[in-house]
Amino acid sequence: MRSLACLFMIVCTQLAAHAQLRVSPDKRFLVTPDGQPFFWLGDTAWELFHRLNREETTLYLSNRQAKGFNVIQAVVLAELDGLHTPNAYGHTPLRNDDPLQPQEAYFRHIDWVVDEAARLGLYIGMLPTWGDKLFRDTWGIGPEIFNLSNAEGYGEWIARRYRDRTNIIWILGGDRNPRNDSDLAVWRAMAKGIEQGAGGPDRAMITFHPQPNKPEDGGSSKWFHEDAWLDFNMFQTGHCRENNIWDRISVAYNRKPVKPVLDGETIYEDHPVCFNARDLGTSSAYDVRKHAWFSVLAGSFGHTYGCHGIWQMFDKGREPVNGPHYTWRESLELPGAAQMKFLRHLVESRPFAERAPAQELLETARDTHDHIQCMRGRGFIIAYTAQGKPVELRADKLAGIDIRYGWWYNPRNGRSQPAEIPAAGTATVFVPPTNGYGEDWVLVLDDAGIGLKDPAYSK
Repeated sequence: MRSLACLFMIVCTQLAAHAQLRVSPDKRFLVTPDGQPFFWLGDTAWELFHRLNREETTLYLSNRQAKGFNVIQAVVLAELDGLHTPNAYGHTPLRNDDPLQPQEAYFRHIDWVVDEAARLGLYIGMLPTWGDKLFRDTWGIGPEIFNLSNAEGYGEWIARRYRDRTNIIWILGGDRNPRNDSDLAVWRAMAKGIEQGAGGPDRAMITFHPQPNKPEDGGSSKWFHEDAWLDFNMFQTGHCRENNIWDRISVAYNRKPVKPVLDGETIYEDHPVCFNARDLGTSSAYDVRKHAWFSVLAGSFGHTYGCHGIWQMFDKGREPVNGPHYTWRESLELPGAAQMKFLRHLVESRPFAERAPAQELLETARDTHDHIQCMRGRGFIIAYTAQGKPVELRADKLAGIDIRYGWWYNPRNGRSQPAEIPAAGTATVFVPPTNGYGEDWVLVLDDAGIGLKDPAYSK
């Protein structure tokens, strides 16, 4: 009887880990059905369904689950010749390149991947197709197969197939920005089909993954913000080092009606910076760490990490895209991925609801390269200083919080140490333990009456 009870508890824990998500009542976050906050920590594994076999898939998913990731973003009709180059078992997804003629063997493998992710408590951010299957523009293999006559039907078919799997989050777009009303109509038709196939709007969580757009555009909100099917806005802020992510996020964050915001593709670890490795080098753990902290403290409800060797599942014998230095297996252990869990841990260690960007607390946010980003919540303040420059808070803006406890949290290793708290009525300047390039720190200040603990990460 005891073993059966244990088995029941394990099954219930797994089910709870990937229960159907919904938007929070305040429209700022995602929550589980029982109202528990959900911090999205994603990884871009775009070619997962297309290139890995089952043994490799389990290796990859287990690694990500152990590092604190909870969402895996993957594409059904993949970018790298996903229609004509078979998957690991020799299967292609469609008969005659027709979205309304799916091939069962290909989708049985995707079924298995989705279920394996669920077993590990992971959500799948599922892209029904990469955007080059709608239009190739100046790059992409294609072919272009979607139009108004088949987009809704394909969306309905694929959503019906996965309607009973509650660990699915639908992501339209696939690295393309709509060019005109015709493109908008096709994406809206596919969204309509997904809602129908899933059993209604309440059973389909949907967003849109664009290309980078102008800072004032607001990611997906430029085209779809008022569409009822768009549950939250997604950005691709791109693969350059300095692009003022906080300004981009704030555009969608401040739009009405209020919707959650997420950076769904940012600078990848070990990626040519701005696609120009010769002049700018490749991105580091520090680069991806900065983008993550800037985004979340600017209002994102989570963050999606990415790695150049992993998105394409690069391996020996495969043609590399833009010069990855490591295979996907080697890339699993790059330091930036492991450091993402420290971000998730700190956010989850403080009251999740009611947190909001709070740049008004800062005397100065500094320049792009050494920017300071601030967030406040019920009884706490968090400020990220990209190069360890002092954090100076405006005393006249601190009404409602009695700062008694403070820590310097190290985003490189999750450790913490006490921060000196100035006496009441004195200057509120906080100086990090170290400073310089790569010496980023997080200031954590807590109200005396909240009873929060030292934020240090522990396994």
